[in-house]
Amino acid sequence: MSGAPEGSAEAKYATGIAKSAQSAGNAGTARSAEVLILGGGIIGLSSAWEAAKRGFRVTVLEAEEFGGQASGAAAGMLAPFSENTESPDAFFRLCADSHARYPDWVRELEELTGQSAELCRSGSLNVALHEADFLSLRARLDWQSRYGAGFELLGASELRGLEPELTEQALGALYCPGESHVFAPKLVRALEEACRRAGVRLVAHAGCVTGLERVVGAGVVVRTAGAGSWLADRVVVCAGAWSGLVREWLPVDVPVHPIRGQICAYDGEGDRIRHMIFTSQAYWVGKNDGSVVCGASEDVAGFDRSVTEQGIGRLTRWSGRALPFLRDVSPSRGWAGLRPATLDGWPLIGYVPEAPELILACGHYRNGILLSPSTAEIVGDLLEGKSDGYGNAFGIERFSPAGTTRRGLG
Repeated sequence: MSGAPEGSAEAKYATGIAKSAQSAGNAGTARSAEVLILGGGIIGLSSAWEAAKRGFRVTVLEAEEFGGQASGAAAGMLAPFSENTESPDAFFRLCADSHARYPDWVRELEELTGQSAELCRSGSLNVALHEADFLSLRARLDWQSRYGAGFELLGASELRGLEPELTEQALGALYCPGESHVFAPKLVRALEEACRRAGVRLVAHAGCVTGLERVVGAGVVVRTAGAGSWLADRVVVCAGAWSGLVREWLPVDVPVHPIRGQICAYDGEGDRIRHMIFTSQAYWVGKNDGSVVCGASEDVAGFDRSVTEQGIGRLTRWSGRALPFLRDVSPSRGWAGLRPATLDGWPLIGYVPEAPELILACGHYRNGILLSPSTAEIVGDLLEGKSDGYGNAFGIERFSPAGTTRRGLG
């Protein structure tokens, strides 16, 4: 893949950007950074912090507010076993590895910033409301107990001993004692502060990307609607549900699309549940602020982040069925976030083969909070020219059949 034709207007523009950045540093409209991260959600901030700790100069461009999309809207559950119910594949191993990193990762973050992420090892209960659910839990126990300690398949009476407020219709549950959760908005704020302390330049309200061009021998030029043009040696795409929109300039399509997830919360009820509770229809988690968070109602609505009566209504109906004390209680608030989904549900983490200056770290769907430590570690390794440790299982090549022609960059 080559840059713009020599002598073209685009080539002259990019050359001017490069010369200006090299001679004037941060002056004018051209700004230079070794690593430019597109997107200031939890994946972008985590990757930026990791890159800065490894000695890279890092700038993060966020179209709106940092952590204002799916990251800030998330329930913050760290549940590698509850989210992976089929087999110990590469995605499960990535989730489990990230979960294992979380205690030390959060401890470092909190010691650096003085801010708490409210990491709580509550454990989880995957509740069976029907006999078919119970059978699937037995199958999960067979393989998941090999990868974690203390798993138990509980009967109805044992379950109510752990969660007395659960419906009497619950037949039992798979108990996963090691799973945990964080308070996502506080985690994002702590990461933002950690990035500042590590010397990362954070640029909010940069607007959308309006152009991206590889300049041979100079790096990559990124143009934005609200923050001018930027030159970098490497660009990492962490734009969440918006990552697919950069396909106009990338050498391959980025198959990421938005899934709207609606969540609600009941204030003052958090001490009435002791664990994260999962059913086939919804989940509930009690937070330190006294709320019970319930999610998530999902639908395809493009980039519409509005809260709907239908979406929240579905959650309130299931809340009343699973937790009778919520049957006549209305949620105190509801909100929505756009989850970045791929066609197979696995994230995209790896180089763009036709343009090794570009790294993808997007498409994390429901697991962006959980996967932040491991994704940041992989991004750091890729920036240093190392392998990802997963045999490129999360690379974009899995969506690019051999021989398919892709759009060039520039």
